[in-house]
Amino acid sequence: MMLLETRVAREWVDYNGHMNDAEYARVFSLAVEALMDRIGLDTAGREHHGYTLYTLETHLCYRREAHEGQTLRVDVTLLDRDAKRLHVFFALRDDTDRLLATSEQMLMGIDSEAVRPAPFPAPVAEAVAALPRAAADAWPELAGRTIGIRR
Repeated sequence: MMLLETRVAREWVDYNGHMNDAEYARVFSLAVEALMDRIGLDTAGREHHGYTLYTLETHLCYRREAHEGQTLRVDVTLLDRDAKRLHVFFALRDDTDRLLATSEQMLMGIDSEAVRPAPFPAPVAEAVAALPRAAADAWPELAGRTIGIRR
């Protein structure tokens, strides 16, 4: 499911002539915000429910360079969920559908007043259930990776 479309801003380009690594994280952060909007946690929804999402963990993989002005699209796949967490996989692609980067993230639902983990409000849980979900045996190839030097 496509969540976000943007372009590589001039200020995102570093001394190597392509998008700086930190800016990939920015784009994925914007994708989390777009996901929140999609599941009813936009500004009004966060206020109404007293609820938000926090990012607990992220794993970013860089696959190709992105350059100034280049179109970027971010898709999301739900890998898993429970009553208060989302395990999501974002794929950043260019306008020819080439994979530029991925970000696998664990997101936690938070009661904004208590600032504690809490189950998703019912309307949010329903919207989460409607997200495209990968079967347990059909995750994207780059999901579930660990970092380490292979020997």
